[in-house]
Amino acid sequence: MDIFELRKQPHLSASSINAYLECSLQYKFSKIDRLKPEFKADNLFYGIVIHRVLADFHQQKLIGTILSSDDLLSLFDQYWKEFAENNDSIRYTKNQSFKSILRNGKALLKAYHESLPKDQYNIVAIEEPFAITPEGLDIPIIGIMDLVEEDGDGTIIITENKTSGKAYSDNQIDKNLQLTIYQIAARSNGYGDRDILLRIDCLIKTKTPKFQSYYTYRSELDEHRAIRRIQKVWNGIKKGVFIPNDNSWKCPYCEFKNPYCDDWFKQGFGG
Repeated sequence: MDIFELRKQPHLSASSINAYLECSLQYKFSKIDRLKPEFKADNLFYGIVIHRVLADFHQQKLIGTILSSDDLLSLFDQYWKEFAENNDSIRYTKNQSFKSILRNGKALLKAYHESLPKDQYNIVAIEEPFAITPEGLDIPIIGIMDLVEEDGDGTIIITENKTSGKAYSDNQIDKNLQLTIYQIAARSNGYGDRDILLRIDCLIKTKTPKFQSYYTYRSELDEHRAIRRIQKVWNGIKKGVFIPNDNSWKCPYCEFKNPYCDDWFKQGFGG
């Protein structure tokens, strides 16, 4: 399954569904109108680079090699420079810069390496793509599972890697839509007879960097609730229902705020 080919076709993903729920007008600008964003946030590239480093770590573990902390730091240095050095499209958040993220990213990965349990599970797949079409949809939901593992009892553990400015609450983990979609996909793609655990491995960007693993699970009702929500999202998209959410904390940092969103609000204004 080629995720790049899948992305060329009409589809939904966990990120696009969440984007519609957060601000459906921003979804329209990005996914339907395909407008050029004013900038790209530093966190976007930061997350991409962290994911790439961790994918390399697990790929090496799969073939029997455990990368050292220095190896991870070297990989982050390499990838961050590839993505961000002299990249004028990046807008850095307050008190951040190319150099500060380079420094902080290495500190995060050092904390990650120091906190990891050794050889806890067997790796089944790394960056595993999927495409599913639940009932009520006429386009697929696609995505990539960062890591799929198996414990000694045959339980499947699906992990999503995240970076965050603070620790997650239990409610955020238990209500995470992305993890629910991963479970639905796993049950549809060969793991329907297995127990499934879901996990977020979170690199927390606090003053003292921390790493935390959060475990959760989903019931059949949780899966049903997620599919119902996704059906309504897709119905809204098809009917052209796009409503701005200018009360979101994300609004001032949105890459489409100026000029697209501001111009949208001014339409029909005669002052």
